[in-house]
Amino acid sequence: MCKGLSSLPSSCLERAKGMRVKLSHLAETHHKQKGQDGRALQDLETLLNHKTALQAFRGFLRSEFSEENLEFWLACEDYKVSASHLQKSKGGIIYSQFISPDSPQEVNLDAETREALLSVMDSLCANTFNMAQQRIFNLMAKDSFPRFLRSVQRTEVIKAI
Repeated sequence: MCKGLSSLPSSCLERAKGMRVKLSHLAETHHKQKGQDGRALQDLETLLNHKTALQAFRGFLRSEFSEENLEFWLACEDYKVSASHLQKSKGGIIYSQFISPDSPQEVNLDAETREALLSVMDSLCANTFNMAQQRIFNLMAKDSFPRFLRSVQRTEVIKAI
């Protein structure tokens, strides 16, 4: 130990060691958070759960006039956690807004998935839209998300994080 520190009372040295441990823990936590924020822009599932990145992705989709897939996915997430007495009305809204042919924000689903949804619209449950939601998620992951990763919006959100 250097002579300067040996002259200090041991209680001061102990407190300094404790502070060093706390500071290194804070720095590590901050570094991990920064890493998680960066990963929010690397995979779609993480992005959808990151408020800032989600808003940037929504803005990107809006600029491409293809926001309906994200809106459908978010509506399905809301539907899943809705009280059972609200599911019938929310399910009807989701169907008429996103699934029904010629709906205002019609999503790109295959005929089989549409038919399956139509057949269960009278007996809705929490997982009614799961298959359709997964298909739209896969579509976003393969199509719009890679374009977003190459966009100006992604660059701007990285700066903001």
